[in-house]
Amino acid sequence: MNNEIFHWGVACSAAQTEGAANIDGKGPSIWDTFSKKRYKISGAHTPETSCSFYYRYKEDIAHVNSLAIPNFRFSISWPRILPEGKGHINQKGLDFYDRLIDECLEKNITPWITLYHWDLPQKLEDIGGWNNRDIIGWYSEYSTIVLKAFSDRVKNWMALNEPLVYTGAGYFLGVHAPGKKGMDNFLSAAHHTALAQATGIRIIRNECKEAYAGTTFSCSWISPYSQEQKDLEAANRVDALLNRFYLEPLLGKGYPIQDLPFLQKIEKYFKPQDEKELKEIPDFIGIQNYTREVVRHSWYTPYIRAKLIGVKSRKVPSTMMNWEVYPESIYNLLHKFNQYSEIKDILVTENGAAYPDQVTDNSVLDTDRMSYLKLNIQQVLRAKNQGVRVKGYFAWSLTDNFEWAEGYYPRFGLIYINYTNQQRIIKESAKWYSQFINTYSKEISTKNKTIISDDHPVPM
Repeated sequence: MNNEIFHWGVACSAAQTEGAANIDGKGPSIWDTFSKKRYKISGAHTPETSCSFYYRYKEDIAHVNSLAIPNFRFSISWPRILPEGKGHINQKGLDFYDRLIDECLEKNITPWITLYHWDLPQKLEDIGGWNNRDIIGWYSEYSTIVLKAFSDRVKNWMALNEPLVYTGAGYFLGVHAPGKKGMDNFLSAAHHTALAQATGIRIIRNECKEAYAGTTFSCSWISPYSQEQKDLEAANRVDALLNRFYLEPLLGKGYPIQDLPFLQKIEKYFKPQDEKELKEIPDFIGIQNYTREVVRHSWYTPYIRAKLIGVKSRKVPSTMMNWEVYPESIYNLLHKFNQYSEIKDILVTENGAAYPDQVTDNSVLDTDRMSYLKLNIQQVLRAKNQGVRVKGYFAWSLTDNFEWAEGYYPRFGLIYINYTNQQRIIKESAKWYSQFINTYSKEISTKNKTIISDDHPVPM
């Protein structure tokens, strides 16, 4: 990769945007099933139609092109390729992504593909899902099919999206699909996920000779509530869980058991060679940051003896998700991950904010989101100017979409979606982002690498 290139982009995922849930041979995903259960999704929303990206992808790619955003991150729907999770290949599913990739390339947009973004085929969940060790083989089969189909045109790949979120929320807390709970469910799903993470990167490299192979992690900057030792230790435990749990095994350091003793129980799911199989140094890691968490000690919280202090009690600015607006979080995290010598490149593969957008005269003046993006990008490039190995920034998300258990209420998009008629409206934040990318690219081309610094901030 050219060291002078900074990859500006925008991101989305299949399950959150495509719709067409049972069209052209696609099988049900765990989110199709979970969303039909009572009281699981706000407003009883489902991803059945969503943004209709399956039908309107040309329109959305045209918007990416008109905004001059050079990179587009999206995911492949596993049940659209393999309706039963394994075995029978759905050619119409492959054909859709063929068309999508070609459309990107025709518009000079570079595709970045995530292999797994939470939409496990329901047929696999019926036989254990991520709790079944056989899923490593199922995931390998699926990933190999996808790489063989598209690696002639796509070089940038991510094995998984935010493994801690889908294993923690889906297999421990039960608030995300498939809705399982308990430590045993979590630990087995987590270990199999960590093995799949390394396996996915190996498959990418085996099938794509020019691959830029990575994976993505959710992460939050962790601040102790006080400087008391018990709060400092609580913050360290939460950091080990939220920021290091999946990263360190991938780098050959093993799970952070010293900081999280309850993780010793994960060893019962180990087989010979697993420790070796967990390691596969990626070409890059994608970090996905939205906020920070403030943590204090709590005897009443099992396993981690820590609790999060919410934004309301701290009276700090927050988004529609009740996440604190704290731009320094992404700066601190970039420096944190940059300390791992094994990490080659870092990309911010998601960053954004949900606000209750209002349409006025067929436009959306989303000043809060615009400010959020400006301040966060400023912190990313501040870190870059200080030597951090950060090579890209992808805004989340291209369009408003199905935001998992929160349904369609939170709007993260640079493009507004009217879910009644599927009308698209480009928000003012998208126009600013487009203008900024263009300005930044011109500045870099003239070798002015300090477009953003403490003394030269993002234009407001």
